[in-house]
Amino acid sequence: MQTSSRLVSLDVFRGITMAAMVIVNNPGDWGHVHPPLLHAPWHGWTPTDLIFPFFLFIVGVAITLSKRSVSAGSVLRRAAIIVAVGLFLAGFPNFDLTTWRIPGVLQRIALCYAAAALLYARWRRPAVIAGVAAALMVGYWAVMTFVPVPGGTAGDLSPDGNLGAFVDRSLMSGHLWKPTWDPEGLLSTFPAIATTLLGVLAGQWIGSDAVKVNKAARLAVAGAAAICAGLAWDSLFPINKSLWTSSYVMFSGGAAALLLALCYWTIDVKGWRSWTKPFVILGVNALALYALAALLASTLGSISIELDDGRAISLSGLIHASLFEPLASPKNASLLYALANLAVLFLILFGMYRQRIFLRA
Repeated sequence: MQTSSRLVSLDVFRGITMAAMVIVNNPGDWGHVHPPLLHAPWHGWTPTDLIFPFFLFIVGVAITLSKRSVSAGSVLRRAAIIVAVGLFLAGFPNFDLTTWRIPGVLQRIALCYAAAALLYARWRRPAVIAGVAAALMVGYWAVMTFVPVPGGTAGDLSPDGNLGAFVDRSLMSGHLWKPTWDPEGLLSTFPAIATTLLGVLAGQWIGSDAVKVNKAARLAVAGAAAICAGLAWDSLFPINKSLWTSSYVMFSGGAAALLLALCYWTIDVKGWRSWTKPFVILGVNALALYALAALLASTLGSISIELDDGRAISLSGLIHASLFEPLASPKNASLLYALANLAVLFLILFGMYRQRIFLRA
């Protein structure tokens, strides 16, 4: 969500997060990617696993700083638009109703935004926000740990055996990212709302009348404490992005608070802004960047080119093989393709920024 009285450090944080998203989502060759740019196979984490929760945390912060209407009608309208964009991107370019994925990144963002914004509009006391976030995390841990899957066992956190996967198969079979589960499934959206509420708490603190340097310091301390809590909880409920476990909420939320504190101290306390413009350009048009990146990747991947030897290759594969593979080792060539992809998108976003064109829900 966009703010009316903009906090540059938040735009920069959002821009950094979006740039990272574009890079990890668009390698030249998925078979050759540097490990930090891949998600953890299951339990555990890599830097890539922090990108999505960072964005939800940013959504929470922006809710508290926005001067736009927070009425139920306006919140639900914005959420519905984001869901519609997410469903369109999921179906593009074939729009096959039999396999159209229902859950997705934008769909989760919309649900988390709506839940957090409506809660914030009704109860703005930090104690209430923190209490709801804690209840969501503890409740999710209890459900995933003690409620058995029909025909299975309680506490099964495997991809196919966990309760969230069972719920998704029961409700959306054939419309998931994988045949039997989805990382943006229904049940795991509840702890994702807690991630957004952690952002709301951070936004309330940043928007307070406290001295700026104290805001940065306390936000950093809170972030470090949350990371420690997440690591401690990991022994009982492993850090897992696909399951969005409660330990993952605390760990990633703490990391988000630390990075926001660093941006806030650098930009708003020290006033070092000369380096920020590229990230501001990416950050103020995040929805446009996400949609354009997805459309570009889907388009290049769906266009098939027949080679002289009769083999078919996607246009994205041909660009990577022709322009980037000769330049570097396989993993670095794949990374160069991703960086070039980001550069193209940045040029588009720069043009939109110059024309004051912003895609907002």
